[in-house]
Amino acid sequence: MLSYKQLQAFVTLAQSNTFAEAAEKIHLSQPALSSSIKKLEQQLGGELFSRTTRKVALSKEGAEFVPVAMRLIHDWDSSLADMRDLFAMQRGKLTLAAMPSFANSILPKIVKSFHQQWHGINLTIRDVVMEDVINLVRVGRAEIGFSFETEQLDGLVFKTLMTNEFIAVFAPQHPLAQRDTVSWHEIAQYHFVAMNRGSSIRLWIEQFTRQHDLRLNIVVEANQLSTVGEFVKTDMGVSVVPGICQQQFSQSGLACVAIEGVNLSRKIGMLKTHRKSLSVPAKAMWESILENHLGN
Repeated sequence: MLSYKQLQAFVTLAQSNTFAEAAEKIHLSQPALSSSIKKLEQQLGGELFSRTTRKVALSKEGAEFVPVAMRLIHDWDSSLADMRDLFAMQRGKLTLAAMPSFANSILPKIVKSFHQQWHGINLTIRDVVMEDVINLVRVGRAEIGFSFETEQLDGLVFKTLMTNEFIAVFAPQHPLAQRDTVSWHEIAQYHFVAMNRGSSIRLWIEQFTRQHDLRLNIVVEANQLSTVGEFVKTDMGVSVVPGICQQQFSQSGLACVAIEGVNLSRKIGMLKTHRKSLSVPAKAMWESILENHLGN
């Protein structure tokens, strides 16, 4: 296999008049230079130089090999420079997955802080439902995910960033909309807008209400929290959502009210895969978030 040093020796000799001149340029002894050129010729299968006692000249084949060798050296140098840039975080890519409530509220500050320090890293954000966040990290299509904690952590590492209390949401004209706090028993007196049965939020609410002997009168179900909010806004019913959605729901005109007494809460954190080490940018982001005390 051709080596970088052999190519460098060949190009230097091709641009020199004698072995002595070329050897001095690349800080090699003449015997070492001669040996390197002979090995290169053996590997290529023919002579690259016509040698005389006074000077060295390229053979026809050698002259044709000069641009090839120079291109190989350039590609080699460029590849090494690219790798140094990657490790130095001067360039690179990082894909994150986050549930929309996190992507809309907390993630922008994280991304801005990271970009200010590492502006050469191109960031892709996949804002998808919790279940898809977990799947994207698991299959390697996102290096870091931001999600509620899941019971199915097989092959994943979860680091808690915060514990999030659920809140009640009402249409602005609802009788409970102006309250500072409401109870679950009060919420259960009204029609309820719920997430679909396949969602984790629906599962958690059902588990909580069973444990506390509550019965919800569900009148409509939706796949997205934003859609839940739109139905609540029409006053079709009330709902309970993670507190991390408060900014999003308040901006859409809904009343967000704290729930008093025993309440439903869930941990929110970062996910990464267990089987594969993080890239340099992903590792930097993971460590930066932990250092900024977003967690416990």
